Amino acid sequence: MFSVGLTGILICFFLLPTRTHTLAAQNFSTQNIPAQNPTAQDVPPDRSVVRTVRLSGNRQITTRQLRKLVRTRTNREFFGISRLTPWYYLWQLTGLGESPAYLDREIVSEDMERLQLFYENKGFFEATVDTSIIEYRPQRVEVSFVINEGPRSRIYNVLYSGVPEFEEMNEPADGYADFFRQSLYRDRSPENPDVRTAEEYYDAQKLRDEQTRIVEYLKNRGYAAVVRDSVKARVKRRNAGQEQRARTGAEPVYDVMMMIRPGKLYHFGDLEMSLSAPDEVVTQAELSVVETDSFTNQQGQSYRSVIRIEQGSATDPGLLRNQIEFDPGQRFSQEAYLQSVNQLQNLGILTVNRFGFTPDGSIPDYTRDDLPVYIAMQANPKHSLQMEFFGMQRYGYGSGAGINYNNINVNGRANRLTVGLNASFELITPETVPPSIQIEGSTIFRTFEVRTEYAVPRFVFPFFSDRFGQWYENARTRYSLSYSQSSQLFFNINTDIRFGIRYELAHSGRRSSLLDVIDMDVIDATLTSAFRQNLIDEFGENSVEFLRIEEDFRPQFSSILRYTYRDQNTDLIKRNYGYTAEISIAYGGTIPYLIDRLLSTPETLEGNIPSPLGISGNSLSYSQFLKATLDARRYFEITPLTVLAYRGFAGIAQPLFRSDIIPLNRRFFAGGSSDIRGWFAFQLGPGTIAAEDISVQGGEIKLAAYQEIRQVLFTDLINANWQLAWHVDAGNIWYGPRTTLLDEEGRDLLEDGRFRGDRFLKQIAVGSGFGIRADWDFLIFRFDVTFRAHDLQRGWFENRTPYISFGIGHSF
Repeated sequence: MFSVGLTGILICFFLLPTRTHTLAAQNFSTQNIPAQNPTAQDVPPDRSVVRTVRLSGNRQITTRQLRKLVRTRTNREFFGISRLTPWYYLWQLTGLGESPAYLDREIVSEDMERLQLFYENKGFFEATVDTSIIEYRPQRVEVSFVINEGPRSRIYNVLYSGVPEFEEMNEPADGYADFFRQSLYRDRSPENPDVRTAEEYYDAQKLRDEQTRIVEYLKNRGYAAVVRDSVKARVKRRNAGQEQRARTGAEPVYDVMMMIRPGKLYHFGDLEMSLSAPDEVVTQAELSVVETDSFTNQQGQSYRSVIRIEQGSATDPGLLRNQIEFDPGQRFSQEAYLQSVNQLQNLGILTVNRFGFTPDGSIPDYTRDDLPVYIAMQANPKHSLQMEFFGMQRYGYGSGAGINYNNINVNGRANRLTVGLNASFELITPETVPPSIQIEGSTIFRTFEVRTEYAVPRFVFPFFSDRFGQWYENARTRYSLSYSQSSQLFFNINTDIRFGIRYELAHSGRRSSLLDVIDMDVIDATLTSAFRQNLIDEFGENSVEFLRIEEDFRPQFSSILRYTYRDQNTDLIKRNYGYTAEISIAYGGTIPYLIDRLLSTPETLEGNIPSPLGISGNSLSYSQFLKATLDARRYFEITPLTVLAYRGFAGIAQPLFRSDIIPLNRRFFAGGSSDIRGWFAFQLGPGTIAAEDISVQGGEIKLAAYQEIRQVLFTDLINANWQLAWHVDAGNIWYGPRTTLLDEEGRDLLEDGRFRGDRFLKQIAVGSGFGIRADWDFLIFRFDVTFRAHDLQRGWFENRTPYISFGIGHSF
């Protein structure tokens, strides 16, 4: 243990910071602080309007960071352009829009204190903040915050005192060293295990994070009574000689001692869980189910686990017990305790109303050596029926309706059954399709789908485990079966039957893995009569070209083994900060290949298999292929009211072995309101081939980039924030090297749609335009008008036709 006569200032993390060089305990964040918005009654007497807010003198801290701390702000600026405040101008002219941002000197004073505190937290103990308010025109002022940063302090050594002997707790031999290995301050001179030679800038937030790490580390190893006050810091400035030996320069250098008082060890006591029935279920206490287990720890002490379940809850007691990551009598672990509560909540069949170490949630009795655990829960309603209505846009405009039945607790094991039915129609007229595509009169496209899904909140075959390990938060096995029919512009899907088995693993709140071990699809599609006649007129009914195109629409059997990894750190509705990333790799055709090789024709590899259950009168063709996709999205907050969003997508599918094509439903398509706007769904590409000249639908390669700037125009109008958005979408799809269509003379009819490294950049379609977003708390309606900046048939800026699209949610 390290012990040294270190004198200085004793700073407790829970105390408020002062203006001296102390360790601040207040949680300090650079997140946005709401701007001042005084009402008419709050208008200051001088009625000066703030037109500019400046920060000067900051050299080591960016202006962007500091602006988030300042509540003195101007009226909303258009895309962050200084003094360009159209909503304030509108208010001046009509009385509508945004009222003036009046100067409030109290808020300016608070901003000064907030900036001062921020600098002290960053180690600028000599920093000063002053203000300058200049009236450059009558009742128009410029507010400047003048900052003198001064030197920035450094931390040289971080020392620890009071670290317990973990060997006494049956920890591994290196348990004591493990405490230091996990320190946020990486040791650069490991001569003494109790000392971390940091040599880095002072950061109060990092010291608070280290304090939190120590508290959590101790709580997970039996010290249940540890609180933030149990870990204090003593900070001392090194003398001149020590500073000279430590480093050169004028920056002050400090040592920090983390003083720890862990208290005594605790064990889990008795476990009592209760599950009450939903409010609408009438039960009697004598009908409750009680299950009791007994446990004995290494010291011979006896404990018990009691689970009380009202009969109306219809839940297996063993399911609840399997979510508990500890046994009564074991050494206390905060991680196991909280993870148990989270796993109960993640079942989706109940709500945890109360949990703690006393039945009523009062302060625990820490004079005991064990802590009993009480968890009170209430079951959620088991059955539900939901109706939904929606609008849609694909080739025209349409609407639809759906109904879903849910049973969230089948067999009392939290297995979830969902049965859904959706139907929609879409009105197609000559005006709603690209001018190059000729249709006679109006027609209605219909889509019908029925699906069922069965989800199990654990892994099943081949894992067979309710408790797969503590390295994940949630595991689920999902079975799905669906049947659908739909009308398309060039072909109709008469039958589409899909069956899937998926394992879902949530590593954390941000990261998850999906493994589709089975994703089988039987699809029977036929050419529309108009498209078929066009092909016959162009190539001839018995031509090689026509037969090759018709091959795409034979009944097909495809299967995929796919792994997907997702990492997301954003609000999936607002999408105004953070990022999302998804990478997927799939191998297709395994199951039909094995059927063909081992069952259908063991002696011969036919390339097709008989149709099961008479789904189709023809045999089912299949392909073996490899497919990979990458989808990355990033969201930047330029100002509190402006967001810049980017998205990049890349995908490739490659046939393998004897296969030459990718199944129709596994190819890439481009265009639509959620893809490259300016082109209708499925109407862009491949390459520079026009929509009316496409012979082989879809592509094997897709590249796309998307950008959007969203600016809030009005807040709380009809309970929504209204945004103006400017977007640019670019990309295309292409045929791969193995997709061929030759005419009778051997010429490649797909050359204009094939990916070539020396020309693909010239084949990137670009659409740009403006749109409106109505942003409610849980719903965003989107309306866009897009123009083709680069029309692949007409060239740059030669197509002035507007393309209108709408949808629910942001496009990305």
